[in-house]
Amino acid sequence: PAVLPSARLGKPFPAFTASALSKPSTVTLDDIKGQVALVNVWASWCPSCKLEHPTLTKLAQQGVPIFGLNYKDKEADALDYLARYGNPFSLIFTDPKGDIGLDLGVTGAPEIFIVDKEANIRYHFAGVLDESIWQTQLAPCYQQLLAGGEASACQ
Repeated sequence: PAVLPSARLGKPFPAFTASALSKPSTVTLDDIKGQVALVNVWASWCPSCKLEHPTLTKLAQQGVPIFGLNYKDKEADALDYLARYGNPFSLIFTDPKGDIGLDLGVTGAPEIFIVDKEANIRYHFAGVLDESIWQTQLAPCYQQLLAGGEASACQ
């Protein structure tokens, strides 16, 4: 697991239009604006995603908004995965061809981005998120952004 140097850090989350998982609706960048949140890149075919799922569930139960980017997956498989393991996501949008992932510089799943209220990318982490990594790496950035800080903890 690693903090990834990203050309997108400090820049807006790329504009997108995607389908919402299991709903006949469209999701756009505007849907993730307005709150400090995590964007989790996941897929049903990803064994590491299953490992981090309990941590995501715990964070969601604590009130951390998590948007799920279902990456290069089949809708039926993604829905089966969520039925089996639970759904920690406030909103799920799909990226079946990996176009959004390409714009983000995603190298695989799982990956997590922290976005500020304007949907600027403030942190990018690749690998399995566990409680220790959350507490030592992501939570300081998330908490500082939540408090209206300047993202110095996000470096």
